[in-house]
Amino acid sequence: MMIKAVLFDLDGTLLPMDQDVFTKAYFKALAKKLLPLGYEPQKLVRSMWNGMKAMSMNDGNQTNEAVFWKSFKEDYGDDVIKDKDTFDDFYRSEFQNVQSVCGVNADVKDAVRKIKSMGLRTITATLPVFPLYAIESRIRWAGLVPEDFEYITSYENSYHTKPNIAYYQDIAKIINCRPEECLMVGNNVDEDMIAENIGMNVFLVPDCLINENGKDISIYPRGDFKDLVKYIETIH
Repeated sequence: MMIKAVLFDLDGTLLPMDQDVFTKAYFKALAKKLLPLGYEPQKLVRSMWNGMKAMSMNDGNQTNEAVFWKSFKEDYGDDVIKDKDTFDDFYRSEFQNVQSVCGVNADVKDAVRKIKSMGLRTITATLPVFPLYAIESRIRWAGLVPEDFEYITSYENSYHTKPNIAYYQDIAKIINCRPEECLMVGNNVDEDMIAENIGMNVFLVPDCLINENGKDISIYPRGDFKDLVKYIETIH
């Protein structure tokens, strides 16, 4: 079956990065922003991880955003919601400096342009644990613009996270495509390649490979973004 939509992971795929370095820089900047409000850095980081864990276990009855803030309230009390505006301001200001620990792949912009020129729909299928503004920022860091994508997953509009296959089922339903009509492109073997479990085609970009369980990656179509375009030309 010919594909109709290409789903792109963001961190480590469209946007080159070392995930650990990015996470440390992100948490350091956030802790500095919230310190004047009385947030102790170590507790804040633990609470952020707790919130992400809660989102990873989302049963689909609430958005990831609602699940995150429910978890955060368990650590800081219901009044913590008053600081949400400060969090939002962080993503528009200090978070932008985290770009310095990320790279740029010059082939990404050209690949997305060529893929769109084939008449294919393009989706940003990134781990939806960030607000949309933070995700749109990282899309720009990659040399693209949010308008390059028909749909972008974020914690506001998502009810599951990777590697839950329900995350991919949700996207297919939203864009009105059968899984077999989609190609998932990513760098994380466990979180991105799992999309094939519901029938999606997959393509592994190993430049910033994450393969925590040491799986055999030779079973996946793989390569750089030039290889991706060539691969799509053969299956489209």
